[in-house]
Amino acid sequence: MSSANPSTFKVGLVQMRSGLDPQANLTALLSAVDEAKRGGADYVQTPEMTNILALKREHLFASIVAEEHDPTLATLRELAKKLAIYIHIGSLAIKVSPDKAANRSFVIDRSGDIAARYDKIHMFDVDLAGGESYRESNNYRAGDLAVVADLPWGRLGMTVCYDLRFPALYRALAEAGASFLAIPSAFTRQTGEAHWHVLMRARAIENGCYVLAAAQGGRHENGRDTFGHSLVVDPWGAIVAEGGTEPGVIMAEIDPAAVAAARGKVPSLGHGRRFELVEPMAEPTYLHAVRGAS
Repeated sequence: MSSANPSTFKVGLVQMRSGLDPQANLTALLSAVDEAKRGGADYVQTPEMTNILALKREHLFASIVAEEHDPTLATLRELAKKLAIYIHIGSLAIKVSPDKAANRSFVIDRSGDIAARYDKIHMFDVDLAGGESYRESNNYRAGDLAVVADLPWGRLGMTVCYDLRFPALYRALAEAGASFLAIPSAFTRQTGEAHWHVLMRARAIENGCYVLAAAQGGRHENGRDTFGHSLVVDPWGAIVAEGGTEPGVIMAEIDPAAVAAARGKVPSLGHGRRFELVEPMAEPTYLHAVRGAS
């Protein structure tokens, strides 16, 4: 059953541990979506890299296909229609050219139609302590468009993982009417332990939005460790629901009225200003006056 209160809705965040076989990942996902539906979910979100988590370029490109041929996307479109729910695929690796993929997110509506697509804008290119190195831009083409999707309960701002560190994107989504910010992720364990909770709560607080973040978690087949801890954060910054590191489904009831309430208490969305940057920094006028009087 869906939420008894028609003004609220239930979300189910699917925490995964995607491996190298897209079909095996899909099989595990279908069971989780069914669990979320039985728990009353109206909207189900999956993590970044739902279909495959592969670091080696040759394995990635041997396993992925163009959007129109992707079996995970096709199957989840059918499932959304069958279950009459919204399914938000956090992202799929989608082949867009012989040597590049897109890290692409999809919102599928209750009719099984693709309501919105978003290609991850910010590429995770980093060297971590301990020898870990990631160069997402080697395999993926960055997106260049911010996207909002209209849900029955309000607007959803679509982002993916590393986008989390760029607050201007979330302010733009909030200013475009988003009440909910989706941040499906495959955060590394190291950076997750340090920054995951504080950044998720900050994006919620500064924009007066719910944050919905399904995550990858645990030691993957390719040897990568992801942080897990899928989160639902309310517009006041409180953690409503949280996962651990194991695969599973995290459920929460969402009240869109909480967005207006939080923004009423801290109306910062209406107080934004644009600034002119001056270099070198000009000395404040009052200091001239003080020094002239001494």
